[in-house]
Amino acid sequence: EVERIIGVGDQVILGEVPFTPRAKRVLELALDEARQLGHNYVGTEHILLGLIREGEGVAAQVLKNLGVDLESARKQVFSLLGGNAGAAFPGQKGGGPNKTQTLNQFGRDLNEFAKIGKLDPVIG
Repeated sequence: EVERIIGVGDQVILGEVPFTPRAKRVLELALDEARQLGHNYVGTEHILLGLIREGEGVAAQVLKNLGVDLESARKQVFSLLGGNAGAAFPGQKGGGPNKTQTLNQFGRDLNEFAKIGKLDPVIG
């Protein structure tokens, strides 16, 4: 899809490639999305939402051609992160996301395991 829109280049770029104003804008929008979601980091999910919000770059065109819109992407991101899809966006109703949802998904509560006797003793 990208090749169809911009073609294939024949130049090899060596060295540092500075951010374009559009790329800087995408990162600003990604930061805004992260803040709206209550996150203290900017992840790929926020950059995706920033690309869609920016709306004019090649990435936005590709996503639009593939049928991706901002609201459906937000809902999908929220679903994948385990949150309430309408909670963190202005003008939408819903409860706030669980602040430890990701930690609960990928971690274990060692205190809970110790309480029920399922934690091996640690020496050292």
